[in-house]
Amino acid sequence: MPKNPSPDTPKWQNDYLCGTGMEMYTETLSSSFVGMSFPQAAELCFVKLKLLLLAIEITSDDGSDSKISINPKSQTKLTPDTQGFFIAQSADEVKRVWYFCKNCHEDIRDEKQIKKCKCKNPPAISVVPPRNGNRQKSPGKVNSMSSITSPGRKHYHTRPTGRGSAGSVNERPFGMMAEDQGKDFDFERTEMKYDSTGMFHWCPARSIEDCILDRNQAAMTVLNGHVVLCLFADKDSPLIGLRNLVMPLRASNFHYHELKHVVIVGNVDYLRREWKMLQNLPKISILSGTPLSRADLRAVNINLCDMCVILSAKIPSSEDPTLADKEAILASLNIKAMTFDDTIGVLTQHESGRDGMSPLGSPIVLQRRGSVYGTNVPLITELVNDTNVQFLDQDDDDDPDTELYLTQPFACGTAFAVSVLDSLMSTTYFNANALTLIRSLITGGATPELELILAEGAGLRGGYSTPESLNNRDRCRVGEISLSDGPLACHGEGGKYGDVFVAALKNYGMLCIGLYRYRDTSSSFEASTKRYVITNPPIDFPLIPTDKVFVLMQFDPGLEYQPNRGERDDNS
Repeated sequence: MPKNPSPDTPKWQNDYLCGTGMEMYTETLSSSFVGMSFPQAAELCFVKLKLLLLAIEITSDDGSDSKISINPKSQTKLTPDTQGFFIAQSADEVKRVWYFCKNCHEDIRDEKQIKKCKCKNPPAISVVPPRNGNRQKSPGKVNSMSSITSPGRKHYHTRPTGRGSAGSVNERPFGMMAEDQGKDFDFERTEMKYDSTGMFHWCPARSIEDCILDRNQAAMTVLNGHVVLCLFADKDSPLIGLRNLVMPLRASNFHYHELKHVVIVGNVDYLRREWKMLQNLPKISILSGTPLSRADLRAVNINLCDMCVILSAKIPSSEDPTLADKEAILASLNIKAMTFDDTIGVLTQHESGRDGMSPLGSPIVLQRRGSVYGTNVPLITELVNDTNVQFLDQDDDDDPDTELYLTQPFACGTAFAVSVLDSLMSTTYFNANALTLIRSLITGGATPELELILAEGAGLRGGYSTPESLNNRDRCRVGEISLSDGPLACHGEGGKYGDVFVAALKNYGMLCIGLYRYRDTSSSFEASTKRYVITNPPIDFPLIPTDKVFVLMQFDPGLEYQPNRGERDDNS
């Protein structure tokens, strides 16, 4: 991280570089944290120690099993020797959480002065007994499910979920049900909606023929807020594992109606070979065509998509590495050169059918107005060769020798290279737990059981919902919160990052991890619409109303979408 930003470097790049210096570290929290809830510990770490606490390692009561819990709810209390996962600039900074002593460091304002103290008897944290009158736990034996309630504290996501206690489920052999559950359980009428682990949405296997659209069918389908996957592949190209891309978009901590439709534009003969691993994932359609055809791109409403991903399964030529990405780059430039009609109307429920459903069976929820220019289509292109990033943007001024992470396409999230995984491998070598955390964030969650199923090549298997499997839905996910409207909008004008961090954590249980800011913050007509990421800004970092905040948000049990719910209400 540049301590003294260069005056010759654009401001956006200086802010971006502050974030690129962040790395992931693990450290044991001192005894002063014992008894705190996770939000309390995260606030103390950020405000006083200037550290971002992402997750903690939770050990089972008998000590036989442990798991990494990302931004757990306030019911989770920290026990002695809890391992924390942090985002920070250096390992020395993270040592503060090990040295922190409530007696000695309570009044210290400069976090750099928090060093090892001579205090022999750190204070014991008293645990407030629950209101139901249960006896108080002894120090160091904190009940991880007890809830500490502070006066005047707002509570969110407290609606009943219908889940029973998972304690008795764990004591039974896997797959067996309690007698009282079995009485009212009708296997024929119960629909399987999730895989056997409860981590991902699942549907019965579909034939690929049922999911193939021709250009006319695609054009007649109301596609909006979807994901377009532009895939270059020959019939015999090596499989790249498209399931790994689609599965995170089918994580069970999304409600079914929140799942974005995935439309794949590419070679159907190649996709037939991939289909075995995709057939149990809902909301997938295929357009037999080529990503270089503008007619195919217009048919899938690429200007209305939430993201367009460009991939290639072809084996790159060994003769000239520069040509390895030629098709992906041409497709990217082709999309950016397109223009679209901005008069596309919004279909009403009446126009789209009496049940408010599109031909693909998704509820019609138009989430974004279409882009008029292709340059505004959200786009990410995978590159084999790092240096080819210079050809993606015609308007940037990056030097051809610039490192990938310093280029505008990478900073703005429009380019990804395989070499990025090399740094992940290096991180894993020095910190094995880091991979587990990163994988949980990126893949939407993983369990040992799911890993075993996928390793055996069996594919996703459907399962009937049990309290234990439904409980796996209750995990946080990465979200994006706008500061231009909504409950945090009051911090967008003249606020500081530390203010929105504390407000989001206290009021909504959301953990802020970074900002998504326009590269050009001017209000001129020619201002760029590209955004870049600022990872874990400092506490006094000024905010602007157009900023978006990346957060780890809690699962909201809410209400599942039912296509005919409104119809039934009308008839009742």
